[in-house]
Amino acid sequence: MSTLSNTSTSGATVKRLALGTVALGAATLGYAVGIERHHWTLRTAELPVLAPGSRPFTILHISDLHMLPSHKAKQRWVCALNELNPDLVVNTGDNLSHHQAVPSVIRALGPLLDRPGLFIFGSNDYYAPKPKNPARYLMPRGKKKKILGVQLPWRDLRAAFVEHGWTDLTHVRRTIEVAGQDVFAAGVDDPHLHRDRYADISGPADHTATVRIGLSHSPEPRVLDTFATDGYDLVLAGHTHGGQLRIPGYGAVVTNCELDRSRARGASRWGARMWLHVSAGLGTSPYAPARFACPPEASLLTLVPRGSGTPGTQKPAQRKARNTVR
Repeated sequence: MSTLSNTSTSGATVKRLALGTVALGAATLGYAVGIERHHWTLRTAELPVLAPGSRPFTILHISDLHMLPSHKAKQRWVCALNELNPDLVVNTGDNLSHHQAVPSVIRALGPLLDRPGLFIFGSNDYYAPKPKNPARYLMPRGKKKKILGVQLPWRDLRAAFVEHGWTDLTHVRRTIEVAGQDVFAAGVDDPHLHRDRYADISGPADHTATVRIGLSHSPEPRVLDTFATDGYDLVLAGHTHGGQLRIPGYGAVVTNCELDRSRARGASRWGARMWLHVSAGLGTSPYAPARFACPPEASLLTLVPRGSGTPGTQKPAQRKARNTVR
């Protein structure tokens, strides 16, 4: 009798654990799909990258909107970012997820398009997303076959950005004026699709500018290394979605590129002199509409002189950037 009783009790325990696991998984998925992916967040960071004696200015970094025409609430949230009064807006690509989404992107950016702006494109500006096996993100990159959807109207989006005065930095070097100071900037096409041609912009960055900024949709180390070699102070990128699904205490599971997991979002040093800022982005693929421990975000970056001690910075500015989220 005791053997039968123990067996019955053990079976009931296993069943309860299984049911609890299923319930927890369902609740987590429900939160990731129904709540967190709509929890748009502003990340702030202070980066000591300007020439000594320069006046600080702000950059609003927007990436990975993955816009659908139905994303009305996201469009309103992005449009309201104009209230931050950024001195410069930088868009690092993957704006589209639908062939009719260009008007939605323009509506979302709204008054931000009247400010100085720089942009490059990512894979989901050129091609629509397609369903993919999630397990492929865990495979070695060299074994992945690119899965590209139908072509998207990126030329229309580019024309709208340029018409509003934003500068396309795709394989271009430019000096623009921001807050009365010269900003030297250059960008490459999406390295994730191997469209980057850094040779087109190679060479020392302008040392007379207040700051030198590079743009790349995917933060591939091979591209970051070349920017660093040419003397850039800061590179802005997106693509990683911050990992999109993060494990508390562990961080991003994958970055979908060669960048290490610890740099999947936010600010970090790259080499001895250059800073990297990776936006976790504001959207997801419509075929993977979930985020966990990684809310969608835009970033307001305050650029300050190198070596300056600024209010609220807990450690010397030349060694560490301050990241906050609200």
